[in-house]
Amino acid sequence: MNMNQVTLAVHDINIAVEFYKTLGLIQIVGNEYYARFSFPDGDSTFSIYLDQEKDDLDCRGVVYFEHQELDELVEELKAKGIQFSQDPVMQPYLWKEASLSDPSGNKIKLFWAGENRLNPPWKLSGCNE
Repeated sequence: MNMNQVTLAVHDINIAVEFYKTLGLIQIVGNEYYARFSFPDGDSTFSIYLDQEKDDLDCRGVVYFEHQELDELVEELKAKGIQFSQDPVMQPYLWKEASLSDPSGNKIKLFWAGENRLNPPWKLSGCNE
């Protein structure tokens, strides 16, 4: 099994598209209600849709985007006007993370975990390597 994509609800499709393009995602599909993006690396996709039924999105999920040069990426995005709620910091679970929200309030973490993403020191024994 492989993850194809994650889809988030947004308040304004045009503002959200510009936001995610600023993060570095590549728009591959789009209309007035939906947009899908690919990434510079890998084959996963990410999409957004215009939620026309709710004025106040109840955002509970967190989307993680991985980037090896995290500190440099955060500085580049800040220079483009992206605001962060947390600058990159090493977490107790051995991932370096920065936090932000998209224009609709969806929580996003930019991170780098290296080997610890799939093989942390506390990995369950017997798991496939």
